[in-house]
Amino acid sequence: MDDGVDLAATLYEPSDAPAPAGYPAIVLFHAIGGKRQDLAAIAQRFDEDFAVLAFDARGHGQSGGLVSIDGPREMADAREVFNQLAARPEIDKTRIGAWGISLGGGAVLRSLVEGVPWAAVETCETWTDLFSALAPQNLTKSGAIFQFLSSVPTDRLDPSVLAIRDDALASRNLSALRAWTDARSSLKLLKTVKTPVFMFQGRRDFAFDIAQAKAGYAQLKGPKRLYIGDFGHSPSTFPGPDFAQMTKLGLAWFDRYLGGTSTTIAPISLAPSPWRGKLRSFTKLPATRRLTIDLPGNDHLAGAGRAQRTSGRFTGNAETFGSATVQLTARLTGGWSRLVAVLTAEPRKGTVTVVSEGGINTAGLKGTRKLAIRLLDTATLIPRGARLTLTLASSSVAQNPGNLLYLNLPMPRTSRIALGSAKLTLPILRTPVSR
Repeated sequence: MDDGVDLAATLYEPSDAPAPAGYPAIVLFHAIGGKRQDLAAIAQRFDEDFAVLAFDARGHGQSGGLVSIDGPREMADAREVFNQLAARPEIDKTRIGAWGISLGGGAVLRSLVEGVPWAAVETCETWTDLFSALAPQNLTKSGAIFQFLSSVPTDRLDPSVLAIRDDALASRNLSALRAWTDARSSLKLLKTVKTPVFMFQGRRDFAFDIAQAKAGYAQLKGPKRLYIGDFGHSPSTFPGPDFAQMTKLGLAWFDRYLGGTSTTIAPISLAPSPWRGKLRSFTKLPATRRLTIDLPGNDHLAGAGRAQRTSGRFTGNAETFGSATVQLTARLTGGWSRLVAVLTAEPRKGTVTVVSEGGINTAGLKGTRKLAIRLLDTATLIPRGARLTLTLASSSVAQNPGNLLYLNLPMPRTSRIALGSAKLTLPILRTPVSR
């Protein structure tokens, strides 16, 4: 790179000789804490028809430098990687695309809005607005942030990351965090993008939920597609059971916009869960209805205490699609600074599923307040006969010690909260796709 740092890379090329104009090409961007070898399965899906360049991002794998999480330095790297690949004689510089996952997807979108001339792009389980992803309602997902940052050795983190790390974990100095995340987001600029973009987002991804892709998809002005599949960050995994399907569509997208072939892909695709080999296709986001459930009760909490409210049993299958909300009245005293809601479904037989969760920053609030907690945007099947339980506490750990999205960080010993009746509003698909 132009600052003297070397980035390690692997270049895959088709076995056939290039056309006179050269091979069309795809650059792969991996996730935080990852390396280029993690994307070998992706590269092998594309390298029969395209030259594929996979590289270790700055501060990762065998590359030098420090990780600033898709900051200005990484954007300069993306531009230089593009330029160096375009300068190779066997590459068609007018037909270079990009594919990125998580951190890599954020890099692809940010580099795109900053003018790197990708001919077509695909993103997977990533963000468009990093602040709303990491700190919805001004309460940071401390567990997710801790996990992301822990995936990179401290001595490989850039000072700009270290400067905001502690405040990000504790939901402090949010104006500085917002400025830091704005420089790494794409949403506000996507309305200028006419490049073909295919977004792949997970049905149940508690780091970067469906709302991140929905918002970006709505802004794009060029050819665009949205696939919502059975993969993602925790509680999902990548690759998921529909990996072959999503990469088949991804190859078709690149074939169309880099290879010049004709193909038809539905505007929006939703993979059922469990995956049974068949997608549901839509011309626009599928229709939903609102289901409201009253969850009465009165609870007084201190410290790590929790309140739980349970619904009656569902008489039929229901599948969420969108952001549920929890509304309630609370009386806050002693510096109670956050309220976390975790919604779970317990079937008659089988394991409990976390349907969604969310939290709200109440720092500085005193007295009786009406609170509205927006839960993550997920697609989750609630089976016939299941009961819903809403857990309210200062952390997600109160629902289950293994639920680490919102950590149980210290609060003043004097902090108290009194909770009244709650109202849960669920967006439900009019026609479920899962069973």
